[in-house]
Amino acid sequence: MSPSLSFSVNRSPKFPFQGEVKKHGNSLFTANPNHLKFSFLEKPVSTTLIPHAVATEIPTHWYNIIADLPIKPPPFLHPKTFAPLQPQDLSHLFPDELIKQEASNERFIVIPDDVIDVYRLWRPTPLIRAKRLEKLLDTPARIYYKYEGVSPAGSHKPNTAVPQVWYNAQQGVKNIVTETGAGQWGCSLAFASSLFGLNCEVWQVRASYDQKPYRKLMMQTWGAKVHPSPSNITESGRRILEMDPLSPGSLGIAISEAVEVAGLNEDTKYCLGSVLNHVLLHQTVIGEECIKQMEDLGETPDVIIGCTGGGSNFAGLCFPFIREKLKGKINPVIRAVEPTACPSLTKGVYAYDYGDTAQLTPLMKMHTLGHDFVPDPIHSGGLRYHGMAPLISHIYELGFMEAMAIPQIECFRGAIQFARSEGLIPAPEPTHAIAAAIREALHCKESGESKVILMAMCGHGHFDLPAYEKYLQGAMVDLSFSEDKMQASLANIPHLT
Repeated sequence: MSPSLSFSVNRSPKFPFQGEVKKHGNSLFTANPNHLKFSFLEKPVSTTLIPHAVATEIPTHWYNIIADLPIKPPPFLHPKTFAPLQPQDLSHLFPDELIKQEASNERFIVIPDDVIDVYRLWRPTPLIRAKRLEKLLDTPARIYYKYEGVSPAGSHKPNTAVPQVWYNAQQGVKNIVTETGAGQWGCSLAFASSLFGLNCEVWQVRASYDQKPYRKLMMQTWGAKVHPSPSNITESGRRILEMDPLSPGSLGIAISEAVEVAGLNEDTKYCLGSVLNHVLLHQTVIGEECIKQMEDLGETPDVIIGCTGGGSNFAGLCFPFIREKLKGKINPVIRAVEPTACPSLTKGVYAYDYGDTAQLTPLMKMHTLGHDFVPDPIHSGGLRYHGMAPLISHIYELGFMEAMAIPQIECFRGAIQFARSEGLIPAPEPTHAIAAAIREALHCKESGESKVILMAMCGHGHFDLPAYEKYLQGAMVDLSFSEDKMQASLANIPHLT
């Protein structure tokens, strides 16, 4: 076995690799949660798990990009008064430490030892060069992908599910609720809850609940209770079903249901899988690892590509690279890719809007299609969100990244090329990044440029095979985006000066 392909899990990693390290205050909580500890060899045996994979270490800090932005993002607003949100306004939803992280301006925040202990189940994740895809495309470009599908839940989502559940456990919370689109976030939260002994209840968007039954079974296997959304359990869900008994649901609706339940029960907190600052913060372990992996290869990315729905996967890979770009060390093109049926960055407006359909969440300034917008039921359920993370929206407005939209047939065509050359079957969401990377690689073929393309491969598609079946049978269609529907939805957002 080749030592160059080993995965290091050293107990004293040296992350972050650049910048000043500051400890995030004093923890409010000192009790140790009653959960399983994972044992690892101090000097693990070298393995050849994945060809062309690059080893590294687990970060010890999350990176907060707000500290390095020349203009700070606009504040969240109270959903009723429209006044700037205060920390106590979020106390019914989140534990104290996550509220502190949401508002933090510190550059680096320490990852708790108990969280790193769980991360060691799958982190560090491999950076893999897609040599067979390069050969298939006959391109001079060098394509790399950071593969998050090795986590227990099969995606990047446990990177934030584990700390969110841990912080709730530290505060003595017993019950957590959430929404999920494709089911990857729901599975990740159910997994984390099973480790820390919390009860977990999930509202899964109806379109994905029907399309992806095995994600529901994964959640149930880890002990979660799962409902299709909209449901008859909540007032928010009943109101939607009265208007449209056959509603396919949306992330905005599912968020409303989960937030409503959290708000009505003092022993219950809400967890979110994307959009908010603390969620994007937790995902930066991806980019911190990847920077070191690229350095070890002597490579510098020219183009960095990730899919965007709420934005956590994209932010997790790209934010640490944007930090290096702001320092003048590198200058990659950073490109977000979204579905043409739900194009919040490329078609939406930058305005204050609610994060959910029932207007229960704070107002956030973000790129939005309007909180009433219900996208067509594309197979990329995790990208069917009416808005975009406020922090990504702000960075987009500052001009540090660009965005594009691709229809799902092209995405699945790229996924088939990827699967038949690299062997991995992608989830529908990262097929957008794959399609954009293929476009860039073919452009390099025409121009003769040998660019380094880095893309986020945020999860596997083992439970998304009905979507592949539709594509392979020629039954997949490119679902539409309705400008009229967006304008009708935007008419209902608050018009604030």
